[in-house]
Amino acid sequence: MTAVKVIKVVGTSEESWEAAAKEAVERASQSVEGVHGVEIDHWTAEIEDDEIVEYRATTEIAFPVQD
Repeated sequence: MTAVKVIKVVGTSEESWEAAAKEAVERASQSVEGVHGVEIDHWTAEIEDDEIVEYRATTEIAFPVQD
């Protein structure tokens, strides 16, 4: 049986929520090994002058606990 750890990571992008989620996974993968799942917790954005200037994806990243 494998134990799995879940961390919360917020990704950001000037392009889209999908790009923000991808950024979260890519950044998490740089510091933990074996990322094998992601769940989007929620989507948010920063607004300036009635326009979205930054998309944010709060994610839960899953990876196995190392022995």
